[in-house]
Amino acid sequence: MARPSYPFTVRHRDVWTIALPATFAFITEPLAGLVDLTVIGRLGDAYLLGGLVLGTLAFNFIFSMVFFLRLGTAGLVAQSIGAREADEGLIHFGRATLIALVIGLALLVLTVPLIWLSVLLLGPGPDVIAAFETYMQVRMWSAPLVLINFALLGWFYGRAEATTGMVLQFLVSGGNIVFSILFVYGLGWGVAGVAFGTVLGELMAATTGLYLVARHFGGIRPIIIALPRERLLELNGLKRLFALSRDLMIRSAALMGAFAFFTAQTARESAVVLAANAIILNFQMVTAFFLDGQAQAAEQLCGRAVGANYRPAFDRAVKLSMGWGFLIGTVLFGVLVSAGPLLINLMTTAPDVRQVAYDNLFIASFMALTGVMPFVMDGVMQGATLNTIIRNGMVAAFMIFLVAALILQPLYGMTGLWLSMHIFFLARGLIFWFAVKWKMPALFGG
Repeated sequence: MARPSYPFTVRHRDVWTIALPATFAFITEPLAGLVDLTVIGRLGDAYLLGGLVLGTLAFNFIFSMVFFLRLGTAGLVAQSIGAREADEGLIHFGRATLIALVIGLALLVLTVPLIWLSVLLLGPGPDVIAAFETYMQVRMWSAPLVLINFALLGWFYGRAEATTGMVLQFLVSGGNIVFSILFVYGLGWGVAGVAFGTVLGELMAATTGLYLVARHFGGIRPIIIALPRERLLELNGLKRLFALSRDLMIRSAALMGAFAFFTAQTARESAVVLAANAIILNFQMVTAFFLDGQAQAAEQLCGRAVGANYRPAFDRAVKLSMGWGFLIGTVLFGVLVSAGPLLINLMTTAPDVRQVAYDNLFIASFMALTGVMPFVMDGVMQGATLNTIIRNGMVAAFMIFLVAALILQPLYGMTGLWLSMHIFFLARGLIFWFAVKWKMPALFGG
């Protein structure tokens, strides 16, 4: 029996209604990272800065393993909206929140072995280890809150409530910025102050988001009635979620593995090279979150199109998101090349760190262009919940990156390592593009 179809139109305005608030929201995360780096960097101690960089990397790597709570929830909720399901995707949010609590508490209990494993894998020097361990010990207290926020953002963005998602991310990043400055400069807590500021930001967002969900459904009691235990634990639904979770976890591991390898290679050079490339990587994270606004629009609109069984809306969403993405990427490239030296000078007072950052700025800035297709296609595939292809494509791109890095870095040094990162981005984008074209008949075949 053919699935019913619910036609709808995708316009430029529909893309930007999601992309604009999502962009403002996403960009606060790397901006908070830039502030954290600047707060510590202006203390003039490269070892403290190196410890913060590696601590942030380790934390992000660990939690990228459960980012499926955000990615998977958004795609499933968007499809529920497109299919006009009565519960508006609440069942998917409920399952994601339950999993968030279980995993978050488990990670908190495993803080010490996770720190030990991170030190083993990243190999920081003895002068960097103390700052690294301090940051991780404090930051891990936010584990359950971070995962609940992933589920909340997935639900709000899946419903195209990007403005609400923006508010929650403003609370996370804004709280981080304000409290970090207060704790580091006002109380002299150093790296621990930056970590504790982030914990408080996550707490503010989680409590606000849960309140908004409860208010939407008229309180806690209506939610409990709509989510009886047998629905939450329904076998087919759980199997789908766990399959999606497994594949997105592998996808995230491959993605973060590429950045972890990149950072580890710079750490093996020296603390100066590590600090310089961390500054530039944060510039690239800013550009990535500009592009991620278009990816967010593609995710919601393509997911809705799949749920509505309406291919013209899917094709239009891909076209508009990609077109706007390349325009934004071109502008960002120009901004990075022209304003980059000023930002480097703002973020660090160390002359040797500044010089290494200057040397790598131009080649790194091309990520504003090479990142367009992989970011947008990530959103397309997450909205369509093509989780197996997402997993396999990311792993293949990661292997291509490793081969490129092992060949190019010995030949061209840090320039070769940056070139390898561009190859990684291009490989992801092209693999996902052709995979989506191949899967179209199955997505809209009736």
